[in-house]
Amino acid sequence: MFVHRTKIRFAHVDAAGIVFYPRYFEMLNAAVEDWFAEDFGRDFRSLHLEERIGTPTVQLECEFVSPAMLGDEIAVHLTPVKIGNSSCRFAFCFETGNHVRLKGSAVLVGMDLDRQQSRSWAAAIRAAMELHRDNGVA
Repeated sequence: MFVHRTKIRFAHVDAAGIVFYPRYFEMLNAAVEDWFAEDFGRDFRSLHLEERIGTPTVQLECEFVSPAMLGDEIAVHLTPVKIGNSSCRFAFCFETGNHVRLKGSAVLVGMDLDRQQSRSWAAAIRAAMELHRDNGVA
């Protein structure tokens, strides 16, 4: 499991001081970007601009469990659960302390940016995904 930590800032919240729901998706994308850099050894700059490999999200499911507030420290947990030739379904959970705020799953696809079509994961990325995969989640 990869854990990305961030603080809920003023830019993340609405007038009530709770996270405005689209900001969760921005935080999720930031966590995925750090996940690739830290666990897979591929930062998005080199992956996208030099290797010309994209990682679009093609499916996203979530449940908003409880609100997070301005100033909360949030931990975003990412765990691969199903790895295909060019796709990876991962589970995510946003938590503050022991309180789940948001949970769900998403599917990323490895994409050849020049040809605009899916491509197999690089061997090192796939191996890192497999290393961190949760075999108990379907």
